[in-house]
Amino acid sequence: MNAFYLPLLALLAALVPVSAVAGEKPPNVLLIISDDQAWNDYSFMGHKSIRTPYLDRLAGQSLVFTRGYSPVPLCRPALASIITGLYPHQHGVTGNDPALPDAGVNPMAARNNPKYARYYETIINNFQKHPNFVRDLTARGWLAFQTGKWWEGDPVKAAGFTHSMTQGVLKTSRHGDAGLDIGRKGLEPIFQFIENAGEHPWLVWYAPMLPHAPHTPPEDILQKYLPIAPSEPVARYWANVEWFDRTCGELLDYLDKKNLRQNTIIIYTTDNGWIQNPKVKNSFAPRSKLTCYEGGVRTPIMISWAGHIKPHRDTKHLATNLDIWPTLASLLKLPAPQNLPGIDLTDARAVAKREAIYGEQYAHNIADVDSPCRSLEHRWMISGDWKLIVPVDTQSPTNKIELYNVKSDPWEKKDLAQREQKILNNLRKKLDEWWTPDIPAK
Repeated sequence: MNAFYLPLLALLAALVPVSAVAGEKPPNVLLIISDDQAWNDYSFMGHKSIRTPYLDRLAGQSLVFTRGYSPVPLCRPALASIITGLYPHQHGVTGNDPALPDAGVNPMAARNNPKYARYYETIINNFQKHPNFVRDLTARGWLAFQTGKWWEGDPVKAAGFTHSMTQGVLKTSRHGDAGLDIGRKGLEPIFQFIENAGEHPWLVWYAPMLPHAPHTPPEDILQKYLPIAPSEPVARYWANVEWFDRTCGELLDYLDKKNLRQNTIIIYTTDNGWIQNPKVKNSFAPRSKLTCYEGGVRTPIMISWAGHIKPHRDTKHLATNLDIWPTLASLLKLPAPQNLPGIDLTDARAVAKREAIYGEQYAHNIADVDSPCRSLEHRWMISGDWKLIVPVDTQSPTNKIELYNVKSDPWEKKDLAQREQKILNNLRKKLDEWWTPDIPAK
């Protein structure tokens, strides 16, 4: 077994999952998290050029919410929200890096500077204080393997994984170190982990840095898109999307080959959106990543469990990545913390009853790690077909409250804030009731 594995088998052999029935192995869990991908950049979501045959197939086997959302449009806080089931203002991870006094300082270089070590450690400690579904499952006997993107230090110590690719050494790790090889350099570590899990139920966190930049896809995929894309940077991004899809296909085919699909719950989502800048490679366009527009926060969410969840495409109701833990707990017949804001997406009544979802948007860097909400820039919410975006500083002439009908205008081209004052005021009241930030003066 490779050095990055941390087996703990002697301890875990004594643990029996509480959901286990005599003679039955509890289901495995595969969580697939796309990185920097727009909500419509799949053929099953209607993209006219991008081909995603394996995720299309998974969608046909899943309960799919086409109106799924991340509560925040940036990877580190988004991943922390997925695993804790909490909003960033609750778990305290609101940006990717602490703000640095010297403009232009490279975050990796800063990690080697003892002056900034406390900032990074404070962010990780904020995260580590909260329960998460990985630690909950491993405490009940599951083995859990972290691969891909990971920001919060050592995945075993900080989150309860039993095995990890990421080492999480502060001076050498920013967002995944060795874990970032997964997908881009094959899937063998995952296959090896599953082989070695034996009779233990397992959880795999598959969060490859795909289709995330650098957009360096295999040549055969790139050549498919160069003739049809509007520019080479777009072709490279499109090819990276299909590359990611190909890795998902390899993973799903492996489960089929090993007869594991029947006893594996598969959940799919994206951390945040991305719209490729057509002129600059590896760069995102406005109104995507780091914004609370649809291009930054919307994603399809899929839940698949053969023989247990009936495939269905839901184009009406709202879902959020905060629903992942409550949904997983329900499927595994395990308790979840009472304070989680999400719902069980397999509970049709709860899904139909939901009136709104909420989100927040912060600067890339955390201005004050001891007061992480100080970097808040916008709050947003969706109720029915209406989406409200409210800046923190409404007095600034460059900021304005925005209102869109995302059913008739999914790319938010027509701001209806002035025309629909009654709707705006009603939504603003709900948004403030959800969370009114108390941000200390700067």
